[in-house]
Amino acid sequence: MGKVLTTILMLVAVSLAWVICSPKDSEAAETQFRRIAVEDYMDKMKAGWIGQMVGVGWCGPTGFRFKGQIIPEDKMPKWDPELVNQFEQDDIYVEMTCLRTPEQYGMDASIRQAGIDFANSGYALRHANRYGRQNLRNGIAPPDSGHPKFNNHADDIDYQIEADYAGLIAPGLPNVAIELGEKFGRLMNYGDGLYGGQFVAGMYAEAFFETDMEKIIRAGLKCIPEGSQYHECISDVLKWYKQNPDNWQKSWQLIEDKYHLNPAYRRFSCSGAESDFNIDAKINGAYIVMGMLYGKDDPDQTIIISTRCGQDSDCNPSNAGGVLFTTIGFSKLPEKYKSALDPEGKFSHTPYNFPTLINVCEKLVRQAVERAGGRIEKDANGEEVFMIPVKEPQPSKLEQCWEPGQIANSRFTVDELHQLHHPEH
Repeated sequence: MGKVLTTILMLVAVSLAWVICSPKDSEAAETQFRRIAVEDYMDKMKAGWIGQMVGVGWCGPTGFRFKGQIIPEDKMPKWDPELVNQFEQDDIYVEMTCLRTPEQYGMDASIRQAGIDFANSGYALRHANRYGRQNLRNGIAPPDSGHPKFNNHADDIDYQIEADYAGLIAPGLPNVAIELGEKFGRLMNYGDGLYGGQFVAGMYAEAFFETDMEKIIRAGLKCIPEGSQYHECISDVLKWYKQNPDNWQKSWQLIEDKYHLNPAYRRFSCSGAESDFNIDAKINGAYIVMGMLYGKDDPDQTIIISTRCGQDSDCNPSNAGGVLFTTIGFSKLPEKYKSALDPEGKFSHTPYNFPTLINVCEKLVRQAVERAGGRIEKDANGEEVFMIPVKEPQPSKLEQCWEPGQIANSRFTVDELHQLHHPEH
C-alpha cells in the first residue's frame, strides 16, 4: 500500500509540475527583459528630437555645398541657440507623416494606408521621396512605389533622413524599428536605401540602453543584411576607426576612395557614378558614423565632424546628433541646445508642436512595447516602468537596387484612388 501511495504522490507531483511550468509559462520565464522607467524614456526621446533639430539647424547652410571634399574648419557655421527651432525644416517634419499614420490608425496600420497618407502630403519633396510619392499618386501602391523599376532614386538617402522617428518609438525594440522601415521606408526606397533607415532606427533603439557609440553602431548593423553594401560600408568605417582612432581625415579619405570614387559602390547612383554629387545612402551613413565615433561623445564635435565630411552635411549631423542626444537625455543636455526652444512652434505640414509631438511618441511607444510582448509595470514608488523583451533583430531580406527582385504588381484599388487628394507639388 505504501508503494502505491508513493507512486500516486509522484504522479500528482509530475502533473502539478507540468501545470506550473507549461510550455507557455516556460517560454515566458525564459524571456529576458530590459527595464526603463517611462520618465527616463520620455527624457531620452525628447533629447533625440532636439538632437535632430540641433544638427540640421546648425549645419543647414552647408548641405551639398561641399561634395567630395572635407569642409574647411573656417566654413563651419556657428551655433546659435535659436537654431533649435526647426519648424520649417523638411528633414524634421517629413518623418512626422510616419507618426501621423499610426497615431490615427494604430501601430498595425497597413503599408497601403501609409502610402495613401504619404501620397496626400502637401510638402515639396526631392529624390526618392519625390518619385515614390509620384508613383503613389499615379496608383502604384507600395511596395512597388519604392522599387527600382519605378524609382531610379531608390538608393538615395531619403528614408535614412526620416527614420529617426522609428527608433524613438522603439526603445530596445530593434524588430519594431525594422518593421516600421518595411512599412514606411518601402514607400520610396529599396535595398541600401531602405537599410540606411533601418540602421539609423536600430541605433536609436539601442541608444536608450547603451552609451558606447561603437556598441550602438553594431546594434544598428544587426538590423540590416550582412551581405549588403551598406553593411559593408559601416563595417569598413568601424575597421578604419580602429586603425586611425585619432585621425578622422584619414578615415574620410578611405571612405572617399571606396564609396565615392569607385563605381562598383555607386551602381545605382541617381546622379551617375562619376558625379561629385553623392546622395547615396551608404556614404552619407558612413558620415553619420564618423561623427559618432570621432566625436568621442562630445555633442559639438559629433555634429561638426559629421558635417565636415560633406555631401548631405545637414542631414547626417541631424542623425548623428539625434542618436547621441538620446543617450544623454533632455535633462542633461547643455542649456545652449534647449534654452531657446519654442514649445508653441508648430512643425510645418503637421498638427504638432513640440509638446504634442512628445505626447504622440509616448502614445505610440506604449502600443509598441505591448505589441512586441513587453509590458508596463509600476515600481516600488508607483512609477511606471517599461519592460522591454530582449529579442534578436530579424533583418529584412537582402536586396540590392542594381539586381532587384520581382515587383509585387501592387496597385491601388478604385476605392483607394478616391482617397488620394493629389496636392500640388
